[in-house]
Amino acid sequence: MNDQEKGSAEAKADIGKAGTAVKDGIVSSLKGINEIEAEIVSLVRSTVSNTLRVTGAAADESLAVSKDVMKGAIQATEEVGTGLMLSAKNVAKGVVMGVGDVGGDIVTVADHTVRAAVKGASEIGADVSLVARRTVDGLIEATKEIGGNVEGVAKASVEGAVEAAGSIGNTAVKAVRDILVGVVEGVKDVLGAAVPKPRQVPPSKPIAPPSKGGTETEGTPKKTAKPATEL
Repeated sequence: MNDQEKGSAEAKADIGKAGTAVKDGIVSSLKGINEIEAEIVSLVRSTVSNTLRVTGAAADESLAVSKDVMKGAIQATEEVGTGLMLSAKNVAKGVVMGVGDVGGDIVTVADHTVRAAVKGASEIGADVSLVARRTVDGLIEATKEIGGNVEGVAKASVEGAVEAAGSIGNTAVKAVRDILVGVVEGVKDVLGAAVPKPRQVPPSKPIAPPSKGGTETEGTPKKTAKPATEL
């Protein structure tokens, strides 16, 4: 092997090492992210369930706690400057699981949770549509895991997200609707119900053309000539 071939082989080996190093680094980072997500879910779940056990698992308490938890999560990401997309899904999961632990109404809680997420994202200038999508994903995923009413939660969360976006503006509504299409089966029907389409005016009937040999229109009875009176 000459010097040129030897140098080429070493270069390929270095490139292979670089790819392996990047792969190992990404794997390590992803494992770390998974651990962080699991910690967020666990923290929120225990906080919600413990709070409701102390205050009582009434519907009003569940809604207040869910909104307060989401507000706290958004404030945390605002202080850090990042992490809202990551935390939105996992906070939503923790809320549903925590409420489910005490036998609360997860369908109503899902609606209020996603509304709080959309409103909070708007207040700090985050991408409302992405936060809505991540939150809805978390709500549905948690409901599946605990064996809850997936269809009810999906419908409530999608409607809640669209209606919350409506208080922000038409652009936000369109963005949220577009990104939530396909989240659940039949979501287009849900979105259509949440944001009614403009009423369509039926087309007017065309005017029939005049008949041949005269100006009479179809449907107009013809006049018959009276016979001449004999003198």
